[in-house]
Amino acid sequence: MTAVSEGMNYQGTGRRSQALGASWLPRSRHRQLEMGHLRSAGRTTSHRNLQHLFLFLLFIGPFNCFASYSRATELFYSLNEGLPAGVLIGSLAQDLRLHGVAAEGLPTRRGEPVLSFSLASQGLGGQYVSLDNRSGELHTSALQIDREALCLETGAGLSASLPAPSSEPCLLLLDVLVLPQEHFRLVKVKISIRDVNDNAPRFPVPNMRLWVPENAPIDTRLAIEHPALDPDLGTNAVQTYRLKDDYGVFTLDVEENESGERTPYLIVMGALDREDREEYVTLIIAEDGGTPPLLGSATLTIGISDINDNCPQFSDSQLNVTVYGNSSAGTHVATIHAVDMDLGSNAQISYSYSQKVPQPSRDLFHLDESTGAIKLSSKIDGDAPRLHRLTILANGPGCIPAVTTVLVSIIKVMLRPPEVVPRFIANEVEGVVYLKELEPVNTPIAFFTIKDPDEKYKVDCFLDGNGPFKLSPYKPYNNEYLLETTRPLDYEVQQLYEISVVAWNSEGFHVNKIIKVQVLDDNDNSPIFPQQLIELSIEENNAPNAFLTKLHATDADSGERGKVSYFLGPDAPSYFSLDKTTGVLTVSTQLDREEKEKYRYTVKAIDSGLPPRESLATVTITVLDKNDNSPRFINKDFSFFVPENFPGFGEIGVISVTDADSGQNGWVALSVVNGSDIFVIDTGKGVLRAKVSLDREQQSSYVLWVEAVDGGDPALSSTAKITILLLDINDNPPLVLFPQSNTSYLLVLPSTLPGSPITEVYAVDKDTGMNAVIAYSIIGRRGPRPESFRIDPKTGNITLEESLMQNDYGLYRLLVKVSDHGYPEPLHSTIMVNLFVNDTVSNESYIESLLRKEPDINIEEKEPQISIEPTHKKMESPSCVPTLVALSIISLGSITLVTGMGIYICLRKGKKHHRADENLEVQIPLNGRIDLHMLEKKPMEISNI
Repeated sequence: MTAVSEGMNYQGTGRRSQALGASWLPRSRHRQLEMGHLRSAGRTTSHRNLQHLFLFLLFIGPFNCFASYSRATELFYSLNEGLPAGVLIGSLAQDLRLHGVAAEGLPTRRGEPVLSFSLASQGLGGQYVSLDNRSGELHTSALQIDREALCLETGAGLSASLPAPSSEPCLLLLDVLVLPQEHFRLVKVKISIRDVNDNAPRFPVPNMRLWVPENAPIDTRLAIEHPALDPDLGTNAVQTYRLKDDYGVFTLDVEENESGERTPYLIVMGALDREDREEYVTLIIAEDGGTPPLLGSATLTIGISDINDNCPQFSDSQLNVTVYGNSSAGTHVATIHAVDMDLGSNAQISYSYSQKVPQPSRDLFHLDESTGAIKLSSKIDGDAPRLHRLTILANGPGCIPAVTTVLVSIIKVMLRPPEVVPRFIANEVEGVVYLKELEPVNTPIAFFTIKDPDEKYKVDCFLDGNGPFKLSPYKPYNNEYLLETTRPLDYEVQQLYEISVVAWNSEGFHVNKIIKVQVLDDNDNSPIFPQQLIELSIEENNAPNAFLTKLHATDADSGERGKVSYFLGPDAPSYFSLDKTTGVLTVSTQLDREEKEKYRYTVKAIDSGLPPRESLATVTITVLDKNDNSPRFINKDFSFFVPENFPGFGEIGVISVTDADSGQNGWVALSVVNGSDIFVIDTGKGVLRAKVSLDREQQSSYVLWVEAVDGGDPALSSTAKITILLLDINDNPPLVLFPQSNTSYLLVLPSTLPGSPITEVYAVDKDTGMNAVIAYSIIGRRGPRPESFRIDPKTGNITLEESLMQNDYGLYRLLVKVSDHGYPEPLHSTIMVNLFVNDTVSNESYIESLLRKEPDINIEEKEPQISIEPTHKKMESPSCVPTLVALSIISLGSITLVTGMGIYICLRKGKKHHRADENLEVQIPLNGRIDLHMLEKKPMEISNI
């Protein structure tokens, strides 16, 4: 890279890479250039300084602010086109050798301002580069540079346009401003865009045609008018041409003019003959000089133009013909034909008589110069020669005439042939009789009168030819004959008949009268569908105006009578359309198989005859299923009530799901999305089962999500929520939490007043509802006066009923039964409550020995009486609805009861803490962490003091 700044050249920094497309000077050469420029600058420095000093002193006042604007610099870079974004083009700060902070991280002198770089305008050149404002580094932008596109542009920043390869460089011009003002300078940056081989040769037209005369000599050179174009330059442009197939008679050569343009020439290498081959078709291939080379091709057709190198030729040198002496004028005698292998005007042939043909023969026989037809010019005279030699010449342009001879022999006829005179009854035009088809049998066509000109000979008449016709004598006349039909004519079978009426006399002379009978079409055929039942199918959810089929009916009639139009029957739905002319059947709306699977209606084909005829066909359309419906559960949410301890794999409930699709698309598989380790579902029947027996006390309800997946591709699915509520069964007896042991005891002071609470029995039941309602009762007593204590059947609180006397001291043992209200059989537990009435505990070992003895207690079978309101009324008749309502009430009641028990326990716990603070010496917690040793070893004291 070369950088020119204020008359000095500077080398670019070594960070640039030639592989990235930039061009740099070698270091040794750079030093030579740099030292040379410095020496040159030193010789002129002193002289310039005097001038600058004088000007500075003269204009120091009003013009000193413009001094820095006179500094201008020009930098030149070059790089390849097509480089990616971010390639370093050059560093302006280093190439200009600016001693400021031009790039981040470079040291500066204290107080010296930081330089900034900016583009003077964001023109076309600014689109292809990005300039770092701080470092002054110039990089390629995201918009790749295309030299061919860039140099074809016009406007600021471009030096030239390039419609064809040019020696002028393709330049990108930029104006860069260096600030601040005290260091201001305008830098002119020129970036030369180097060409790369990124364009293949291309011919202007894909097909070219070149004409070569068939008599072209060897080494004839013909220029190809449309050479290949390649926007690239130098060796990257088109270098060579070649033919894919030269057929052994052609080759290519390339000529280069003074401007460097290369033109391909076709060279003839062998003899050509248009009569052997009229044209050669090959590919012309252009190849550039890039690495690797790029190719372009076009079809080259080499036509061989005709020259007059062939003359007319007769196939026969002599032709013999005979003519009857009674032939009339215009009778065709013969036709001669010569062939010229050339084309166009070179093959034009004219016929003429040779000078050797006598004039009488010329007058009797007329020769057509163009066609070579020979006809009688007039009736043959009886004195005319019986043999005529006609020498005929075939003349071609620039050719010696070809010669043939026609020998005409005239046969003398002594008798005249019979005459046939027709009188037409049917419509006749120029010898053609027109009859309608379906005309009745024996339709008359014409009368024929047979005459003998000499009136000497008997004449017979008969009909020659095939067809439903007959010729019979018309009595009572002897020489009259009637031509008529023998059966109805059918236009669709045969349209034209040619018959001959032949008259023979007794001498063997005959004459033919040719008659043509043209059958006229009538609308006697209805349109016919190939199939009376047209079965179609289409997938549902079709696009609007979907094509179904193209109806086609044939009509054997001709013209307008056979023109068929198509119409829908009255039973066709309105969204089906049938094109009247083409018969294309379409459906204008989407079809839904789930709405309607089959359609059946009629279509009509009507011809254009008068009156018109029609035929019907039935169209059936089957709408094929598409997997467009997801499985659908009957309910969005399913709820099942199951008694706990339900046996494993028992039927919990049936989940019903449907899919409106059919076949594989309508097959539904069910699966449990969550909880699959406990629950399974029968895919076919939808039966939900549990693998194990369920315990409500472990988990009272389960929420499952069941997924239904159909068999379509892709499959569709839906989910439903399943709630399983376990109904409680009385399978858990009450659990006594306090007292915790049958051997624990409580000290009761004799001074305790009647009605005072002594202690309580506290129990819980894991069941719910009535199964968890607990009643307390004392079923056994032992002590000095055991009836002094009673228990509340609802709360389990034990209170003192009567005042304790001196004789009431001692150990009281109360056997408390804790029973639930389960159905059908209530469950219960028992606990021994030990109360020691005394002022103090003087001998604990004695009390403990009494507690270890088996108490002799009589069991009372008295059940506790607790009034319980009924949860439901008895229904007069069984019904599912009351059962569900009752179960719902029981569940709600269970939840309420559990909540209430929790609140009660909390309140009781708080109450006990409060009471213990006032009256008790020992606190007994109810949270399951009771110290049994403390309860057994240390009695509790209850008093009113």
